[in-house]
Amino acid sequence: MARASKKDQILDKGMRAVRRHGLVGSSVRDITAAAEVPLGSFGNHFASKEAFGIAVIDRYFEGVRGIVAETLDDLSRSPLERLRAYFDVITERLGAREWHDGCLIGNTSVDSVEASEAIRTHLVEVYAEWHEPFTRCLEDAAREQGVELPMPAADCADFLMASWQGAMLRMKVERSPAPLHRFKTVVFDALLVPRG
Repeated sequence: MARASKKDQILDKGMRAVRRHGLVGSSVRDITAAAEVPLGSFGNHFASKEAFGIAVIDRYFEGVRGIVAETLDDLSRSPLERLRAYFDVITERLGAREWHDGCLIGNTSVDSVEASEAIRTHLVEVYAEWHEPFTRCLEDAAREQGVELPMPAADCADFLMASWQGAMLRMKVERSPAPLHRFKTVVFDALLVPRG
């Protein structure tokens, strides 16, 4: 009888180590200890820590896609309600982790791209996919709600995504949701205001 694969266990539980210490700061020993598997199990499923990092990014991004589907892509809401719902869902999840971890993709962008060209290239692809629903939502806000975007929708989406990542970094430093709330206040009370 074949042994059950430990790959999902290593990914899911090893992600906890990466959340806390970053990919660069997590050794293979840290990852396998978090996953409660023998050190040798890692090499059975991942060719390298870099390959594990890419798999962790993909596993995490599956969750992001789910949030996007239930918020940014929910056409039963107005475009601005969709945007606010996205940021509110993320805020709630960050609160459940007591403002510690931030975004694994953002954190990996900070700690790993200088050390790994494969991870950097993969993150470029992830950000490109992530960017699309923000751009669509902003285009809809301009068309349907009369929001005067300060720049083309694609550029505005880049700005929102980068600013949100910055707010999460500050949140981690302050151990407080205040930077997230400031971000949302600026976006929804000053930047993206419907006409009329």
